[in-house]
Amino acid sequence: MDSSQEPPNNGTPGPFDGPQWPHQAPRATYLAVAVLMGLVVASASALNGLVIVVSVRHKKLRSPLNYILVNLAAANLLVTLCGSSVSLSNNISGFFAFGERLCQLEGFMVSLTGIVGLWSLAILALERYLVVCRPLGEFRFQHRHAASGCAFTWGWSLLWTTPPLLGWSSYVPEGLRTSCGPNWYTGGSNNSSYILALFVTCFLMPLSLILFSYTNLLLTLRAAAAQQRESDTTQQAEREVTRMVVAMVVAFLTCWLPYTTFALVVATTKDIVVQPTLASLPSYFSKTATVYNPIIYVFMNKQRERSPHKPTSHGFTGAAGEQAPKSRRNHLSYLEAQSQAGSRGCCVSSKDLGNEMEREGAACEPEQELIFRFHGFMGSGNLMLDRRLLVGGTKQTE
Repeated sequence: MDSSQEPPNNGTPGPFDGPQWPHQAPRATYLAVAVLMGLVVASASALNGLVIVVSVRHKKLRSPLNYILVNLAAANLLVTLCGSSVSLSNNISGFFAFGERLCQLEGFMVSLTGIVGLWSLAILALERYLVVCRPLGEFRFQHRHAASGCAFTWGWSLLWTTPPLLGWSSYVPEGLRTSCGPNWYTGGSNNSSYILALFVTCFLMPLSLILFSYTNLLLTLRAAAAQQRESDTTQQAEREVTRMVVAMVVAFLTCWLPYTTFALVVATTKDIVVQPTLASLPSYFSKTATVYNPIIYVFMNKQRERSPHKPTSHGFTGAAGEQAPKSRRNHLSYLEAQSQAGSRGCCVSSKDLGNEMEREGAACEPEQELIFRFHGFMGSGNLMLDRRLLVGGTKQTE
């Protein structure tokens, strides 16, 4: 019997009938979760909304390299609107106040968009691997490749989140009974088999792809950096990219490992008893990814000391004091030029930072070219590349 939908013996109302405190948890616990969800809703809406609005308003930012970042922001925003905001309201009320049908809809939408965001991180890692390491040879990353990657995240997620609506497992209130998700704690082969399939296809597979892609990226970069040991800039770039990769992998594991592991253990362990508060923590914690994902993948992809938005008397300053375009329009052109250069693997100089950006296929040594591709693509979406990387540590003159 599904305990989430039947009133328990201690007199607690059903999850759709009335406040669950103090039987499931103290009222203070519900209010604390409501405060957390309020912060998540405000922060995630602002950050992900900003990414989408800026990308829509500025054509120069709509490069293939940024498609998956916008896809990630859209998924995060939908998780916030369909999940975190609903949880905020329900935790204030103390129960799932919108009824059983909307519980199923919320569970489906949060699962759908959450897995889209999860797979977006994996596709992002794969795209970087393809562009930088070039396992396919002279591969040029184009709009159709980016669009296919985004379409895959939605199609694959839809494939694995629809079955609970059709009878393979179900979406039910979980934990504190103020949010809904896959039924991972009732037990039975129907639920356990679905949770196991979801664990493999929507956690282990994208995690394996992320680890494979970033491991190869770091090994390739390290080999290239070893050829330029005399270049402090190259060594610094390697260290920065390594820290960035570690941050991305740790963020992914921090978000999804507790929830998936907890769900898998409970679903496959017979007669396990889980406290409602403990059962809710992984789910609510995973929703915080909608806040730190845009920070890590969009706003922190260049180090603060290389921020392209430092004002100078001439406009903007990029890495190593390089002057960027005076106007915002030309600044965006510069970002696009560097972004496209990263996908082509060529070197770009900017002789004219006025109305037009000149793209040159300047010759690079193989190791220098690889450092350029890697550093540029890791920062796609906010590119202002240190041009010293192009010449092995010596700043290029105009």
